[in-house]
Amino acid sequence: MAQDSNAQVTQTNATQTNATQTNATQASDTVVSTAREGAVAVLTLQSGPVNALGSALRQGILAAVEAAEADPAITAIVLIGGGRMFSAGADITEFGKPQTGIGLPDLLNRIEAASKPVVAAIHGNALGGGLETALACHYRVAVPSAKVGLPEVKLGILPGAGGTQRLPRVVGPRKALEVIVGGSPIGAKAAAAMGLIDELAPEDGLRAHAVAFAERVVAEGRPLLKIRDRDDKIAEGRENPGLFAAFRDENARKTRGFEAPEACIACIEAACRLPFDEGLAFERAEFQTLVSGTQSAAQRYVFFAERQTAKIPDVPDDTPARPIARVGVIGAGTMGGGISMNFLNAGIPVTIVETKREALDRGLKTIRTNYENTAKKGRLKPEDVETRMGLLTDTLEIEALAECDLIIEAVFEDMGIKKEIFSKLDTLAKPGAILASNTSYLDIDAIAAMTSRPADVIGMHFFSPANVMRLLEVVRGERTAKDVIATAMQIGRKIGKISVLVGVCHGFVGNRMLAQRQREANRLILEGVTPWDVDRVIYEFGLPMGPFTMSDLAGLDIGWSRETNRSESVRDLLCEQDRRGQKTGAGFYDYDAKRKATPSTVTEEIIATVAERQGVTRRDATDQEILERCLYPMVNEGAKILEEGKAIRASDIDIVWINGYGWPVYRGGPMFWADTIGLPKVLERLRAYQAEYGDDFAPSALLERLAVEGKGFKDL
Repeated sequence: MAQDSNAQVTQTNATQTNATQTNATQASDTVVSTAREGAVAVLTLQSGPVNALGSALRQGILAAVEAAEADPAITAIVLIGGGRMFSAGADITEFGKPQTGIGLPDLLNRIEAASKPVVAAIHGNALGGGLETALACHYRVAVPSAKVGLPEVKLGILPGAGGTQRLPRVVGPRKALEVIVGGSPIGAKAAAAMGLIDELAPEDGLRAHAVAFAERVVAEGRPLLKIRDRDDKIAEGRENPGLFAAFRDENARKTRGFEAPEACIACIEAACRLPFDEGLAFERAEFQTLVSGTQSAAQRYVFFAERQTAKIPDVPDDTPARPIARVGVIGAGTMGGGISMNFLNAGIPVTIVETKREALDRGLKTIRTNYENTAKKGRLKPEDVETRMGLLTDTLEIEALAECDLIIEAVFEDMGIKKEIFSKLDTLAKPGAILASNTSYLDIDAIAAMTSRPADVIGMHFFSPANVMRLLEVVRGERTAKDVIATAMQIGRKIGKISVLVGVCHGFVGNRMLAQRQREANRLILEGVTPWDVDRVIYEFGLPMGPFTMSDLAGLDIGWSRETNRSESVRDLLCEQDRRGQKTGAGFYDYDAKRKATPSTVTEEIIATVAERQGVTRRDATDQEILERCLYPMVNEGAKILEEGKAIRASDIDIVWINGYGWPVYRGGPMFWADTIGLPKVLERLRAYQAEYGDDFAPSALLERLAVEGKGFKDL
């Protein structure tokens, strides 16, 4: 934010104990600037793009506050963020390292204890430690576009600088639970409505408004409102302790397996029953337990891993992207419709092509119904439904794609069909158009070979439902141009996806690893383990569903036909009895009218029949064996993928599995999880299973090398 050119300016260095008066544009190592406007000291945070509250900024704030407090000419203090925001919170790169200088909890206690009123002026974001800082101030003003929140739970921790103790005292325990356990930011208007923000300021006049507000506070002799002293809002938590149990029940499904949400709830309970300082001590102890645990380490790892996916060693960040003004989608089925919605949501016009009018109309109806259902839930305005549908052009003529900048084929997973389509696209698409396939398994290079422009061909593997799932596997062909890769990665981000670049191999990263799990799950049920026990073990590990529940949901007849399959597998026999999954009311499980699953004796009989035909000796298996046999081969396959260069980083594999398959984020992905177990142990178990079951368990050379060297995938 621009400084008043007539204002006296003070720069506060991280190492300073007293502010020195200099020009605000001086030394680049300063982190807080102080400008005097009348009798108000305006302290501006200037520590990088998000004002992360690292050691230097904490020291700078302390020095600036103490200098302003010691100056008899200053009657009030305004704390404001420079650049894009107030503050995005703590510097998480400092977690686990020895603390230098004053810690954030002590700094905030010092701000709250100031003898002069301190006003937080918020624009952009005040998140995590940023909001905790604002809560330690005596008053808060914000522009309407500002967002505030305490998202620490998403990093496996909790607000550890008084957030769980101060927020309930301002908004009450129920609202505090929603904000802290939910972790999502809220707008300034909503924050003002719940009493978190004292006044809203004009968008272009925050600084002046905050100064005027501070002057009014002084002129009117208002008290220094310390949140720690407030008791009225937390009385609800003492009088109705059942609200915490009710909140736990309401959110049990969402918080399943996570440690941080329960710790957050416990801290808010403590705020309602303990004196403030004791509540702070309770919060600090819970924070230290979480921050030193595996779950928080995993969630912080994922935070950085998601950002790493955009970095491609041989495709620099400044690689020019091709402009994408219109997208073509071939196929209006489940995938084609969902893919189209992503672009419509981003305001990008789409031309969608089908071969038959009935299929096209059915696809259009599904898209509209999805939007209308979203509008009914209040997440979309009715006029937005029409705006998005207005961006969609439907046609039966593939030639209508001639002017599209990106064309995505989303038809049945059949190489012959895909080759035929790309051969047509080669003749009709304009020069420079990107030709993408949504294939889940097939060879992008073989598809690209059907064109005279293989450099323009790329895989864009969306996950179902495509309008919901965050993952986009971008598949790089042998001859795919770098600007095509850059464009696919960028457009993925624009439509709200996490784009991960992978190489060409059967199933790419996600499905290639999934095949290992499915093989072992199917082997286990022939040996005597029930499908529901396999599913239970995988579910209890933290995945949203087990392999057989997933198969029933997707449909057992995907890729199956009565004519070509030979009644050799459990799936074949289930399909022959029209047990094709949830859609037919029976698959591995039996389903009632509400699709509630129950174990099936029919399935058990079919499994026993196949096992007998194949001469499989039946026995029981422990939960640990089920887990190891389903998941260790996935880790091993991930190592092979890294060996072959089909993924850039182990963390990219983890992001694929977290965002495409529901791997629990608190376990950090399969490769991170293997590191937490220890690769020597994984290797030892793989060798034991190899001796018993054969070379499906043969350890990869990379896994063997890392285990012998005492390293992990994190060291690659």
